[in-house]
Amino acid sequence: MSPNTVCTSYASPLPIQIPYGSPLGPFSNSPIFTQVWNVSNPISWPADSILTRTWVLSLLNAFDWGSKYLAPSEFSLLLPIYVFGNLVSSASKILHTEPNCITIDGLGANSSVVVVGDIHGQLHDLIFLLQDAGFLADDKVFVFNGDYVDRGAWGLEYFLLLLAWKVSMPDKVYLLRGNHESKKWTSVYGFKKEVLTKYGDEGNQVYEKCIGCFKELPLASIIAGCVYTAHGGLFRSVATATSKGSKRRKTHKAEASSLALGSLEDLSKARRAVFDPPWKGSNLVPGDVLWSDPSMSLGLSSNEERGIGLLWGPDCTEEFLKKSNLKLIIRSHEGPDARDKRPGLGGMDEGYTIDHVVESGKLITLFNAPDYPQFQATEERYKNKGAYIVLAPPHFDSPVFHSFEAVTPRPEANPYYDYEDVIDSDEELDFESMG
Repeated sequence: MSPNTVCTSYASPLPIQIPYGSPLGPFSNSPIFTQVWNVSNPISWPADSILTRTWVLSLLNAFDWGSKYLAPSEFSLLLPIYVFGNLVSSASKILHTEPNCITIDGLGANSSVVVVGDIHGQLHDLIFLLQDAGFLADDKVFVFNGDYVDRGAWGLEYFLLLLAWKVSMPDKVYLLRGNHESKKWTSVYGFKKEVLTKYGDEGNQVYEKCIGCFKELPLASIIAGCVYTAHGGLFRSVATATSKGSKRRKTHKAEASSLALGSLEDLSKARRAVFDPPWKGSNLVPGDVLWSDPSMSLGLSSNEERGIGLLWGPDCTEEFLKKSNLKLIIRSHEGPDARDKRPGLGGMDEGYTIDHVVESGKLITLFNAPDYPQFQATEERYKNKGAYIVLAPPHFDSPVFHSFEAVTPRPEANPYYDYEDVIDSDEELDFESMG
């Protein structure tokens, strides 16, 4: 374990309850009060359409309560569809104005940046993380690396909570896209069924609006001019992004000799507003950013294990950092199940790994979902910790890792996908046959 790691044990969840009129509730030093939620007291949209911190915390409180005391089919009684529609529309408008790669500058001497990886609908672990890291604080900026939904039982609550926070404090929270924020994968790994269950007859409308919002999510961020964050990682040059189509998956992939590492300029030109990032054609950069993985082997090659994206070695990490004048890459995308199949790379027991250490800096993989996945087909669980990173002044390039254990017990929930027989996104997938 790194000497910069802070370990937190969290055996049971605190009640997330806030007083009326309190801007911070349990996230301040004031006592925890009780706010009663029931289906006759649903969340309402503010008359002035301004989301305050109190409103966002009320939403968090309501979602926590609903996860424990409401059947999923009653969710729409707690969050009416008109509130959902206003929230997603407001957030989508903000996200649409942001570039592919967010620039986070102007950080003060007392500010810090919190970087968060995959949580996959594990709402109660998110609540603990926010409480631990300083949710809604003026002196903190949060960057989320995607994969908000699928596999866990509360992906909708998680995503909507982050959207509300984004609308309330747009320059304090940045939401990047993960590979699961797509039409294809949410149909396979449970988010679509979750939405249809929670909104019933209106579920298809809700799901389509969520997918539309996913299309607006930026792909990456640059923090303090020295840290690059993205869900998967690095990407190819636009000049070499075109590969010849074929009916056979293995013949469409670009030859290794034709691949070249992309630049931040290439990233800025990518067309991100797609339901599913392409695995072939000329617009391959979004798929690379969301699906690529590091390797201990030198060079840049097609990621044949996944069937999309790239594998890049430590020499590519050095090249990207040096050419971009950066010191650190923070990516996510690989949990303990994925790392079990990747000999040569570190496991995810502590919620993070340092994969490459090169002359110009480091490559880190960060995974925030502890005891992942929520639903497992094997009797022996991974029991991994989750982790988040804090970047502090003056240079914001020395990550401090905060590892934490899963909130237990989780509220009882049923899976929204066949977790025993579902295809594995960590292995080669037949994108051609899946349309």
